[in-house]
Amino acid sequence: MAHLLFRLRHVTDEEAMEVRQLLDEHGFDVYETQAGFFRLGVDAIWLRNPAQRDDAEALLAQYQVERQASARKAHQEAVARNEAPTWERRLREQPIQIALVMVAVILIALLTLLPFIGLAR
Repeated sequence: MAHLLFRLRHVTDEEAMEVRQLLDEHGFDVYETQAGFFRLGVDAIWLRNPAQRDDAEALLAQYQVERQASARKAHQEAVARNEAPTWERRLREQPIQIALVMVAVILIALLTLLPFIGLAR
């Protein structure tokens, strides 16, 4: 029976390609499924051979540790160069968009709380 090895939902194309190449290089028998038009399925990479399960999971765990370390290093370098995304930087770059989002949040909060405010009177 096939084993769900790696979910592809919310995964960048770059990471998905790296996982596919990694599994292919190590000779794992895998196939992919798509969620479909109504998103009722699962975007994932499945392992056909259950005997390869432990090796494949160990390989993916090692890959994820390495990817996490490289992402942290890239973020730390961006912070050191003062290029990391921050709240202040986004506010300076897109003030209208931030203002509209804040107005929307306040309106939604008011609409949500309006019935309770009316009960308090």
